[in-house]
Amino acid sequence: MKTYQIATIPGDGIGKEVVPAGRQVLEALGAASNTFKFSFEDFDWGGDYYRANGVMMPADGLDALRNKDAILFGSAGDPDIADHITLWGLRLKICQGFDQYANVRPTRILPGIDGPLKRCAPEDLNWVIVRENSEGEYSGVGGRVHQGHPIEAATDVSMMTRVGVERILRFAFKLAQSRPRKLLTVITKSNAQRHAMVMWDEIALQVSKEFPDVKWDKELVDAATARMVNRPATLDTIVATNLHADILSDLAAALAGSLGIAPTGNIDPERRYPSMFEPIHGSAFDIMGKGLANPIGTFWSVVMLLEHLGEQEAANQVMRAIESVTATPALHTRDLGGQATTAEVTKAVCDFLGKQERVAA
Repeated sequence: MKTYQIATIPGDGIGKEVVPAGRQVLEALGAASNTFKFSFEDFDWGGDYYRANGVMMPADGLDALRNKDAILFGSAGDPDIADHITLWGLRLKICQGFDQYANVRPTRILPGIDGPLKRCAPEDLNWVIVRENSEGEYSGVGGRVHQGHPIEAATDVSMMTRVGVERILRFAFKLAQSRPRKLLTVITKSNAQRHAMVMWDEIALQVSKEFPDVKWDKELVDAATARMVNRPATLDTIVATNLHADILSDLAAALAGSLGIAPTGNIDPERRYPSMFEPIHGSAFDIMGKGLANPIGTFWSVVMLLEHLGEQEAANQVMRAIESVTATPALHTRDLGGQATTAEVTKAVCDFLGKQERVAA
């Protein structure tokens, strides 16, 4: 029997509630399987760790994760710690340290969820957003000088490399090729950003020639926001830079009903290092400890984790459990207009899995 080694990093805020819920789902799967089980190691990194140690995670933290099969992450963010410290000290340290250069964010309207686009049928909003996850606007290149003086200056430089752009665009074309519509939209802003984004456009054209069966188009990022709202059915797979996709994927989640349902995979496609899976909703300190957090985003992230491990049937079972829960209004959490608690949704998903046949080999 295969034992998968999973690192769990709840992080901050409601991450401490939804990651244990995700672990319960994985444990329920493992208990029903004849072919695999899970072994977990929990890491207490985050804001509390920072208050005690002055860093969000230890200097050798990557070494503790390196041999894991996957990482299940909660959130990074604390109202008493500057956001750039929490982000760069934990999540980005892992993403960049393990070169998880493909951030993958599927979005669709799940059964039973009333999205804000009233004229949008569920089949019209079924997207995957691919976010470049290692460079671009989040390269960390820049600085500040003359702080506190009238001549103070600050820079943040968006760094794009040919290898970085080629690999994310090739990843996106391959993903689009694997989906039924074989349709890719490349997001750009080369009308205003006339150097790096022009290179992005040129490389997109070059890479597209490797995928003659993929239909693709190009859209300026500002126009893309309107297209997502007004013409959602014209989109399928979307690829964008680190910052552009970060923003567009939050819009996509909101259009699908809630940020609370949206998952993320931070993927190393070459599998040199473990990949990391997380909900996109953030730490949400305003509801921390109240049992109100929606764990669906974490459960969908578990689906992506299982797919990455090659356990497709188990992933399908969890997705069916998610759809069963969202189709039941009494199991909607507050962000979806309901009153269900984190524990109630988690129990419903685990109960659904318990009723399924044992996972086949």
